Amino acid sequence: MVAWLSVLGLIIAMFAVAVTPAAASTDGDVAVVVREIAPDTDTAENLVEALGGVVGAQLPIIGGFSASVPADVVDALNADASVYSVTLDGMLTPREVESWGDAGTATTFDDVARTINADEYWSKRIKGNGIDVAVIDTGVSPVGGLDGRRQIVNGPDLSFESQNPDFRYLDTNGHGTHMSGIIGAYDRQDDFTLKGIAFKSRLVNVKVGAYDGSVDVSQVIAAIDWVVQHKNHDGLNIRVLNLSYGTDSLQDPAFDPLSFAVEQAWKNGIVVVVAGGNDGAGVPLNSPATNPYVIAVGATDINGDTDPSNDSVATFSSCGIGRTVDVVAPGKSIMSLFVPNSTTALDHPGAFERITMDDDARYDLFKGSGSSQAAAVVSGAAALIIDQRPDITPDQVKQLLIDSARPVGGSADCQGAGQIDLGAARSMATPSVVQDHGDATGTGSLEAARGSHHVGMDGVDLIGEQDIHGTSWSGTSWSMASANGTSWSGGDWNGTSWSGTSWSGTSWSGTSWSGTSWSGTSWSGTSWSNQYWNGTSWSGTSWSGTSWSGTSWSGTSWSGVRWD
Repeated sequence: MVAWLSVLGLIIAMFAVAVTPAAASTDGDVAVVVREIAPDTDTAENLVEALGGVVGAQLPIIGGFSASVPADVVDALNADASVYSVTLDGMLTPREVESWGDAGTATTFDDVARTINADEYWSKRIKGNGIDVAVIDTGVSPVGGLDGRRQIVNGPDLSFESQNPDFRYLDTNGHGTHMSGIIGAYDRQDDFTLKGIAFKSRLVNVKVGAYDGSVDVSQVIAAIDWVVQHKNHDGLNIRVLNLSYGTDSLQDPAFDPLSFAVEQAWKNGIVVVVAGGNDGAGVPLNSPATNPYVIAVGATDINGDTDPSNDSVATFSSCGIGRTVDVVAPGKSIMSLFVPNSTTALDHPGAFERITMDDDARYDLFKGSGSSQAAAVVSGAAALIIDQRPDITPDQVKQLLIDSARPVGGSADCQGAGQIDLGAARSMATPSVVQDHGDATGTGSLEAARGSHHVGMDGVDLIGEQDIHGTSWSGTSWSMASANGTSWSGGDWNGTSWSGTSWSGTSWSGTSWSGTSWSGTSWSGTSWSNQYWNGTSWSGTSWSGTSWSGTSWSGTSWSGVRWD
């Protein structure tokens, strides 16, 4: 478990930076965020000063610091051996802050709940009680709204940051916390209540993405396998899996390993909700939304109110070719939980908004758009339905959502059955349905499952039939083990240890793994793009980047992002 004081120190440090950025020393200086190869040394800080810059606040959550430096030395700073990356710090540039503004009206949790009629479930005391929702994403940070004693259980951290105890489980990117807030946030004050869709459900945090979102498809497959094998272990009751992730793979889902993994979760009683993508019309859905069993979700824009008559399919929402989305849900300009100093917060400061309550206390939220957000809404909705009907199967949940959905504006081909309507679903009889789309084999190519997205180290991409440890991949052997529930054996997956403080592996593409140095700072995803996590926009602009025996958070409340 990450020590309480250590995590609290990180949160306080992040908050301090968010409100007190470094000032530029001269008119010719630019504000930057410097990530270091060795954060525990002063080498990069000394270099900044030697180049005529001024060191600002430390940013431990990303292994770096803020600074102001002369514009003409940025390239030299970035090229130094002590520096992992140098990026312009948008938080420090008012003009850039203005340019990130989302033209869409902010959509609150209450707006979403009323739009899909989740409040009708709440009025009947159906709030997701006893239902665990696995969130395979970039981690979850215990910010206000997700800091209750029983809200979060940490599954395994399979990300590139898992070897660094300061980063383990925590969301240094911001995406996973944003999704988790939509599903299960809860915070009640004297005159203010913050509620996600299934706010009494519990979230199982399975981190796979690093601060820049970098993740290999083998990590996601391993995460899904872990969820399936541990869905009822140690008091867990995982009934829903949220996967706001996808690749642009065109591999037949009947053979694709990622598609096979989600299908196995589905057939083991877990409702799998997958974001469809953000590429608009005329483009296939992302994989594994292409699997015919799972719930593929597109996004709607509720256009600033809770009147469903003017809702429409969001312009960015993928329609699909052949396989289309099953349903749509609100996904435009969704205000959810904010992780101070996370990558998305630093890159898109215009997405930040502050809510002031009657007692002058303040609550900070972050605006994001995408089929990611829509998928999180549907995951919360699924948890409510399962709370109401504990014996319902995944096939029945999917059909109930489809049968009760209502059409919205926009192309009929891009919305499936329409926007989910829990008010209609609540009073409907449980449908009698069993899906039969045949059985996927999972014997296809791991490399093809990646599509165009690869992680890399020292300029070398991870390619071919091998996982992140360089262990050879056999789809035939893995799919048999996955189907039998034996792909995980203790901390081993695909024949290699994926747990503990040191990772081992052989070489791939001429580059050797070094378990002790793998802290997340030596990796970057070379083709991380907006459709990969399906968060097409943070404040209206595409976001991009250069590319798991769990414990539960407990104790008293965190200071997080609330203050007077």
